[in-house]
Amino acid sequence: GWRQWRRLDRQGMGLALGAGVMLALHFWSWNTSLSHTTVAASVVLVNTQPLLIAALSAYWLREAPTRTQWAGIALAMGGAAAIVLPDLIGSGADAPRALLGNALALAGAATAALYYLSGRRLRGTLDLWPYVALVYGACLITLIIIAIATRAPLLPQPPREWLIFAALAIGPMMLGHTGMNWALRYLPAFSVNLTTLAEPLGATLLAAALPGIREVPPLVTLGGGALVLIGIFIALPRPTEAPARAR
Repeated sequence: GWRQWRRLDRQGMGLALGAGVMLALHFWSWNTSLSHTTVAASVVLVNTQPLLIAALSAYWLREAPTRTQWAGIALAMGGAAAIVLPDLIGSGADAPRALLGNALALAGAATAALYYLSGRRLRGTLDLWPYVALVYGACLITLIIIAIATRAPLLPQPPREWLIFAALAIGPMMLGHTGMNWALRYLPAFSVNLTTLAEPLGATLLAAALPGIREVPPLVTLGGGALVLIGIFIALPRPTEAPARAR
């Protein structure tokens, strides 16, 4: 499979490495935003990706959503807005800090959108493992550079942190991101990415349950989460309308 790298011209190789850089910037901006705003606000704003991806897919990849899919995207985004509403209307001494966190989360959305669009473009040429090797490798190098530039402590780390790192690598990265990169060969980027809108609801519920966080969501957040799930169901393509793999 590694021989498939020979199929890439300079533009294709640059696109793959650029996708890795975008993924790294997504990780950095999103995780940094959590130090300045709430989990609910950060996760919802970073998951405005489907709107960006749907618009750019129509322009760059010629894969425009149907009217029904646009309706589902709009409903899901409305639910996401309901989840973040308590943070957006809040005020006080922490308002400027929350604004910075929200801006970082939006930056995470933009960089993630470019990452997924690049994957949809390249997965018709590269199989899964040759593709993610390039992207994840570029992501790793970029994150190390960011860590050095920001003087973030890398080593040593206590055993508990290593367990958390391993869980993040096995779960969200190898299963989550790699699974979505697999799906990009068979479905439009906006369809694959739309499933991430279920993340705000799950993350909000986890933030309420974990002892170290205890951010109890209001009822409007739970109602918004229900709208998100309904919107995802409406917007996902049915088996009869699933497009062929990208070329």
